[in-house]
Amino acid sequence: MTKAELAVFKEKLLALRARLRGDVRQMADAALKKNREPGNGELSSMPIHMADLGTDNFEQEFTLSLVENQEEMLAQIEAALERIEDGVYGICEECGAKIPKARLNAIPYTTLCVKCAAALEEGYRLP
Repeated sequence: MTKAELAVFKEKLLALRARLRGDVRQMADAALKKNREPGNGELSSMPIHMADLGTDNFEQEFTLSLVENQEEMLAQIEAALERIEDGVYGICEECGAKIPKARLNAIPYTTLCVKCAAALEEGYRLP
């Protein structure tokens, strides 16, 4: 892969990382600050219904799950940026083949070629 191509993928990864960091921050803030105190659209004299609390808890857990998934993706992006610096970006970690540029364009943080990714998804043992 040429230096120019690596620079393009690095820019994609940096842009994706910046966007995800902002998303994670916003979602975490929303999940952790959501409450039913007066001043947040709730009337202090109104009793809190158990179903409302259940809904709030579900929404908070769901949002925190999304945050966790995005944090995992951020770690994969960081690893991809390290692979660029180490000169091994775009090489399948399982078989050592070059990962097609079309796959890298779709998933710039991938570590597997299409063949190894498909085998892993199907539950086959990788070579």
